[in-house]
Amino acid sequence: MNNLIEEAQKCLLIADPEEKIAYSLDVVAAWENGRLAIPDEGIEIIVNEVGRLEKPQLVAAEKVGKRGFGSEKQRASLLHALAHIELTAINLSWDSICRYPNMPREYYDDWVNTANDESYHFLALKKRLQVLGFDYGDFRAHNELWGMAVKTGAKLMHRMGIVHRVLEARALDVVPVSVKRFDAIKDLDTAKVLITIANDEVNHVGAGTRWFRYCCQQENVDPDKTFFSLIRQYMKGYPKGPFNIEARKKAGFSQHEIDLLNRYDQEYRENRLKKQTN
Repeated sequence: MNNLIEEAQKCLLIADPEEKIAYSLDVVAAWENGRLAIPDEGIEIIVNEVGRLEKPQLVAAEKVGKRGFGSEKQRASLLHALAHIELTAINLSWDSICRYPNMPREYYDDWVNTANDESYHFLALKKRLQVLGFDYGDFRAHNELWGMAVKTGAKLMHRMGIVHRVLEARALDVVPVSVKRFDAIKDLDTAKVLITIANDEVNHVGAGTRWFRYCCQQENVDPDKTFFSLIRQYMKGYPKGPFNIEARKKAGFSQHEIDLLNRYDQEYRENRLKKQTN
């Protein structure tokens, strides 16, 4: 019987997105059909450089280019950015399997399922890009999400807390806004794709929450205090609102966490307003 960990590593190292997704979906099917095993005593497999093609060109986040709804090209740039996030999320899922051995089976179920969802998200966004006359690789992209995954990779708690509960959780807030914008311009097919993504992201962030709290329980630390401590350690500031409260609660955020996020966001806005008026 083949090994899930080794198959996950193979997925990470494939450079071509379509080949990566095809292989990923094969691994998902093999896992679901019971044809892949988890080693009784696994060792961590560290893959800090995943397979990728020359395009898209990776640049600093501020140099990616203008995205928005003012033109087809700007909308395509937005969809390209989302597709790049989804492709990175496929790598994140397989990396979570490779990098952290000896976890409960449910942990591997979560990240195999997430790899499956993210694969279909990427394909759907690529199709919408092609309808607009573009394709994945036609725009520049940044690597901050994967960079943070590597930066937090030494501890599962840190990976789950920052990558999934801060960076990925941002999609809970912003994707529904994009749905409304695409609805407004009568691009209902794209809006439908983004609705699916928004709904699935609740489960993905929820998986991050579940295993973040699992780690906190293992180390006997308070999850809320630990979460904000990790934000101060890794991020330049607290997440900015407005927040999708309903989605964040479904993804496992406590009311205390939401209250603190809102408080820090309010303080940020008040300080920014003071600077503008001085």
